[in-house]
Amino acid sequence: MLTCILLLTAASFISAAKEDYMNVCIDGKHHKTEPGPEDYLHNKCSPWKDKSCCTANTSHAAHTDVSYLYNFNWDHCGIMSDLCKTHFIHDTCFYECSPNLGPWIVQVDQTWRKERIVDVPLCKEDCESWYNDCQNDFTCMDNWHIGWDWSTKINRCPQGKPCRRLGDVFPSAKDFCEKVWSNSYKFTDYERSSGRCMRLTFDNDDVTPNVKVAEYYAELKGAAHNPRLALTIILAPVFTLWTV
Repeated sequence: MLTCILLLTAASFISAAKEDYMNVCIDGKHHKTEPGPEDYLHNKCSPWKDKSCCTANTSHAAHTDVSYLYNFNWDHCGIMSDLCKTHFIHDTCFYECSPNLGPWIVQVDQTWRKERIVDVPLCKEDCESWYNDCQNDFTCMDNWHIGWDWSTKINRCPQGKPCRRLGDVFPSAKDFCEKVWSNSYKFTDYERSSGRCMRLTFDNDDVTPNVKVAEYYAELKGAAHNPRLALTIILAPVFTLWTV
């Protein structure tokens, strides 16, 4: 009986801890304070309209070449191909709109945000298709978060950083996905069907697969950061032996 109580207690702690990481928005420049429905989200951002951390205006800006969001110019080394740019739009929508990034949110001290994501496990197919469709485009930087010349208020290649083929700057899909946004993503060998990695695109605009993945990692992170839960899990087998 005592063992059952301990296990039930552990389950309740896990459930409560999991909720701490679900349905939350990043404390960022354009994010809403909490997720909610939007009547309309533009194009690639539409999968999140039922529960979104972005507004309609943000979703529209995510699709422009140089938007008010961050004044970032995709065409800093010539015109980026439409195929490559589509992936970056999906990526922007994912970052701005998803309410399922809680397990990977960390605090930062930056002027434009107080939180960011780190090591979000990206599905192998999503990373590889992004890299394959962009490797013949050009860039001058291997970390697009830092090091730009912002003297014109739009990112430009700094002196001494020539434009090179993206596939040369990033020699592999893993290198690209992990470095381009300073470890926001983590390359994985998990396939989209595994339930252990996050997608950037969805079938029929259904984000349920990402919700399930976030729940899995939220549960793991909640357990790891809950001392009462850890103690309960440790004591359960001890009491099992004691009561046999």
